[in-house]
Amino acid sequence: MSARVLIIEDDLVSQKLHRKVVESAGHQVTMAGDGLEGLKYAKEQDFDLIISDVMMPNMDGYETCERMRENPKTAQIPILLLTALNNLENKIKGFEAGADDYLSKPYEPDELMARVNVLLRRKTVPVAPRQVLEKTGKVIAVFSLRGGVGVSTIAANTAVGLAQLWGKETALIDLAFTAGQAALMLNLPLRNTWADLARMETGEIDREVLGQTMRQHPSGVHVLSAPRRVEEGELVDAGKVNRVLDLMQQSYDYIVLDLPHNFSETTLAGLDLAEEIFIVLAPELASVRSTAMAIEVFETLEYSPNNIRLILNWVFERQGLSVADIEAGLNQEIRTVIPFASDQLVRAINFGSPPVLEEPESPLGVIFEDLAFWVSQDEHKKERPQEPTEAWKRLAKRMRKRRQ
Repeated sequence: MSARVLIIEDDLVSQKLHRKVVESAGHQVTMAGDGLEGLKYAKEQDFDLIISDVMMPNMDGYETCERMRENPKTAQIPILLLTALNNLENKIKGFEAGADDYLSKPYEPDELMARVNVLLRRKTVPVAPRQVLEKTGKVIAVFSLRGGVGVSTIAANTAVGLAQLWGKETALIDLAFTAGQAALMLNLPLRNTWADLARMETGEIDREVLGQTMRQHPSGVHVLSAPRRVEEGELVDAGKVNRVLDLMQQSYDYIVLDLPHNFSETTLAGLDLAEEIFIVLAPELASVRSTAMAIEVFETLEYSPNNIRLILNWVFERQGLSVADIEAGLNQEIRTVIPFASDQLVRAINFGSPPVLEEPESPLGVIFEDLAFWVSQDEHKKERPQEPTEAWKRLAKRMRKRRQ
């Protein structure tokens, strides 16, 4: 099928090369000489895909991408950035600007068209209306008052684990509005974020709007990403969070919340709805103290202790406090221990490939898959699914072995 492609490139030789490659695949091409001209064409015409160079006069590709995402007419168009600057810093800048993909120059024509075809397929997949559930979806909150203990990693792996176990509607909601990393954990672009909802009146937010704002990961998880910029996150209030979570509970079986390290109104809006709260801590004194403070606040808020699960993440290799000492200090049982796995977790974060999906039979993958099962809805755990997933089969096999 022929697509309408806008190519933004200032170099005349590169213009001819890009046009030749894209037109040879049967697509219609419009050329723009810089970002300003590209924005003008995108407002006046309809395009299925935008390909933009990064290094350009007047307006570079990053700003062009950001401006495209701010305009409702162009916010949903896939954007592929091209650049000769092949380093991590520039890839992160492209991701934060809202680009869907990033290709280094020089490129092979086949590689460019492979990226183009993937982005066009994503665009043509219709946004499926969320089914309204007869029962309320289960909310699971992942929280810590201390940063650097793996909240986002655990939230992402729990969400993916639930989706893989049951094949049910699962959402991962990033409520860390300042530098939230849920999308990064799953290698998803920041095309649409909470910022799109922040600009709307609360009553205007409905299931259709949410469906257009969230991004679907290949695992089946739908992600609502944190804003790209700090000032955008400040526009999200507790009323909008409550509205979004209410709609989520009507439409999803599981909603996993990646929470910031504070007790702001928006954080409390998520915690108040949670049926399960994971408190994540590391085996060091400052983390244990922060956990004690969190538990004290939860008691004041009258959250049921039965709904709170302590997860100890062994974020360093040696000399941590013992599990027994931590439990004695908190007068709480640690129900899950994540072993030190620095290389595996760093690789997972850098590539957006959660262990529960990419390495499900590794020790870390097994822990996350088991954790997802134990926080699943009782009605799902009671009986064998009519069509068991591969994840469910793995888990059932492990449970049989443990009973022997």
